Amino acid sequence: MTQPISLLVCALGGEGGGVLTEWLVETARHAGYPVQATSIPGVAQRTGATTYYLEFFPVPHSELGGKRPVLGLYPVPGRLDALLSSELLETVRQISLGHASRERTLVLTSSARALTTMEKMQMGDGRRDTQGLMQIVAAHSHSHHIVDMAELTRQAGTIVSAVMLGSIAASGLLPMKREDYEQILQGSGGSAKASLRGFALGYEAVQAQRTQAQYIEQVLAAPQPQASAPAEKVPALAADVAQAFPSVLHELIALGHARLVEYQGAAYARLYIERLQRVLQAERTSDPQGTRGWAVTREMARWLALWMAFDDIIRVADLKSRASRWQRVIGEVKAGDADLLKLYDHFKPGVPEFAALLPQGPANRLLAWDRKRVLAGKTPWALPLKIGTHSVFGMIALRGLASFRWLRPHGSRYATEQQLIGQWLAAVVHGTARHWATGHEIALCGRLIKGYGSTNERGKDNLLHVVQHLAPAPHFADDAARAAAIAAARQAALSDDAGKTLDQTLVQHGVPARPVKPQPIRWVRKPHLQKTP
Repeated sequence: MTQPISLLVCALGGEGGGVLTEWLVETARHAGYPVQATSIPGVAQRTGATTYYLEFFPVPHSELGGKRPVLGLYPVPGRLDALLSSELLETVRQISLGHASRERTLVLTSSARALTTMEKMQMGDGRRDTQGLMQIVAAHSHSHHIVDMAELTRQAGTIVSAVMLGSIAASGLLPMKREDYEQILQGSGGSAKASLRGFALGYEAVQAQRTQAQYIEQVLAAPQPQASAPAEKVPALAADVAQAFPSVLHELIALGHARLVEYQGAAYARLYIERLQRVLQAERTSDPQGTRGWAVTREMARWLALWMAFDDIIRVADLKSRASRWQRVIGEVKAGDADLLKLYDHFKPGVPEFAALLPQGPANRLLAWDRKRVLAGKTPWALPLKIGTHSVFGMIALRGLASFRWLRPHGSRYATEQQLIGQWLAAVVHGTARHWATGHEIALCGRLIKGYGSTNERGKDNLLHVVQHLAPAPHFADDAARAAAIAAARQAALSDDAGKTLDQTLVQHGVPARPVKPQPIRWVRKPHLQKTP
């Protein structure tokens, strides 16, 4: 008995899943095949996700003799012929619901990721393992094709639904011909040319994989990583700087140096180089031959550059007002030459942000005033702003604030950050010169510094507690035990935002837990409830 072909389309919010479904329905009708589509709205990981379920009867109306097939409205777990998705983790989520089966289902998915909120909230690297997700796709599908739909979408200058349409057309699952799809896209209005480009790229990507599968099926049984975009050209180091460091470190140091020149200037970047030279000198003491690949200096080159380029309102204004950012937004919204684009940025700087640019004395007085407000039961002071980056006034305001880069070294935030960096740097240099593994573990603690606001402050508190209490503790049997304790503390800090795991780890290794920070007690008047008659 001829059975309908079932297809489940999964799209994140704003990706055009409804448009894709309409294209598929119109293509099937144009080719003369019975089709039925149902949309199932729902909330998933990010801005929401909607699934679209379609069934196609592979026999044309002309051969049915007036009969009409009965088509289903909802997918049946384990009986799905194809699963089409534009995001890898969303694909795995649908697989976890039982929709795909190894005996029957073709999975067409993008290798691109849109990070979930939970992934972004982690203190460490909270991203899901892409290779592991691909292995799940391979294990729970009869066959599969994984392509970077996001990159193909950017190349075509269209929406991802056009690339998805090309992918399903090239899979050979549906009875329609390529010309049927293209004829529907040609009538899609002003975006027809871009949609056809995206369709062609998606079609060719899947078709190429199908062709290869005929010859090297065993090789493609496991998902292959997609070729990454060509890396940006790394700026060359000055000759004297390059001569001072081993060649294996040049690329990473060049990136850090360029970042800090852009952030503050050549003098600040020179300070970065001087700090790295101290680390390298210490590493040469404990590992003269560099048998470990100068790993301590490498980690410091990475995390030191990130910490020295800390975010403040000057940095934010600079990034928001760059021409490259405007071009990126135009590309994301697919704005044409005749389109009118308005871009608004919302800011809410508070007292800490303004105090960061003031000298220590005025900054302390301003922070004390804000603390007094909080203790009185008021919310911390903040200045909500809505700035039109597309307007002349808005751009002048942001560029004017960005031009205050010269003021940054005179501010209290700069002095505080440099002092904390100095403590961490001194601990790395001392630990490396004494015992290589200890210095390496302290350098890796630079991962704790991330984010902004309370997240950034919590990371610095955790790092300094390790540096001040755990690293110099005298009770360890040897330096290897000390290095292991620092590693355990770092992993605990990255695994638990609240810090309970870190406190337990610190106590287990014989040092005090982090001190409890005082929090104000707020007395709230009990509201008087009116009695109803």
